[in-house]
Amino acid sequence: MREQVWLGRCADYDEDALFAKISEAFEALGAYDQIKPDMTVVLKPNLIQRSKPEAAICTHPLFTAAVGKCVKRAGAKVLIAESPGGPYSPAVMKAVYKGCGYTDMAEANGFQLYTDCKSREVPLPHAQRCRQVAIVEPFLERDYLIDLAKLKTHGMVGYSGAVKNMFGAVPGLLKPEVHCRFPDRLDFSKALVDICAFLKPDLSFIDGIWAMEGDGPTGGVRKMAGLLGASKSPYALDVVMSELIGFPAGSVAMLQDSAERGLGPKTSNETDVLGGRPTGPLDFRKAKAASTDFIDKLPGFLRPAAKKWSTPWPQIGKGCVGCGKCAESCPKKAIAIEQKKARIDYKSCIRCFCCHEMCPEHVVGVRRLGLFKM
Repeated sequence: MREQVWLGRCADYDEDALFAKISEAFEALGAYDQIKPDMTVVLKPNLIQRSKPEAAICTHPLFTAAVGKCVKRAGAKVLIAESPGGPYSPAVMKAVYKGCGYTDMAEANGFQLYTDCKSREVPLPHAQRCRQVAIVEPFLERDYLIDLAKLKTHGMVGYSGAVKNMFGAVPGLLKPEVHCRFPDRLDFSKALVDICAFLKPDLSFIDGIWAMEGDGPTGGVRKMAGLLGASKSPYALDVVMSELIGFPAGSVAMLQDSAERGLGPKTSNETDVLGGRPTGPLDFRKAKAASTDFIDKLPGFLRPAAKKWSTPWPQIGKGCVGCGKCAESCPKKAIAIEQKKARIDYKSCIRCFCCHEMCPEHVVGVRRLGLFKM
């Protein structure tokens, strides 16, 4: 059966226009028929760190509000839950919600924000790499789960959308632990698919009105893309959206893996696009840290050396204030704060770029040998 992917255009975050578009997606995908009045619907936005909506790092609060209003229109209750990078505690979550514009939005719309910060270790019975992981409780106990991703490029896996957003269900500082268990890009991508396949979001949206290109998921540049996407399949949605921004699904390891498992399509041609397909791909700049695909095509005996020399590395730039967020998020504890500045021990660094993602000052840069820039 071919998966349906709804696409829409929206020039900005006008509340009325956005609600109309999201409601159109609910109708087209049959979500209004699935959501019942006695349900608690969990919304999972991308709130990777505390940042203002205009930075395009997190799912815009008005986008989440529009989805929540549609849920309430169906008669169900709305619970917004997320686990950003760094420590996971009630105080931290309240600060993140407030800093991302969610506190006032939730109060205005009668939505509940999850701040209990409880999680438990669960087995992933059908996983190929990540067979056990901790998951924040609302994602395990929900009646209906809506995945609300942000359209971004990504330093480690190239593209970040609906599948990658489910990684946020892993609590705070346990995310670096998963990075440490799977430092290789391909293995980590398989682990992302394992987590998404276990959580099985009932409906997925991508907020691509203000998207991010370049050194995402936090250090890139805002791009006015004006795109909205939705599907019951996070894999089909990602395949369509990644192709729209110039990332063929075969170049994104987690989407290639999901297709090989039979979870999603290989290309957008295997989906039914509703609402109208935009003409031509948008030109999104890739992250500097994105892995070079040619390594996977080399003979096996050449790959270790090629990977060593081609893999970019993080570098602390000017402007570091010694806040310690990078050291806090480093899975190998390869970063120390010395004289109010972060220092990286490259012998221990696994180049997962958690430090790059979590730096609130965006001063952790990405370096690559000149030959591989070309």
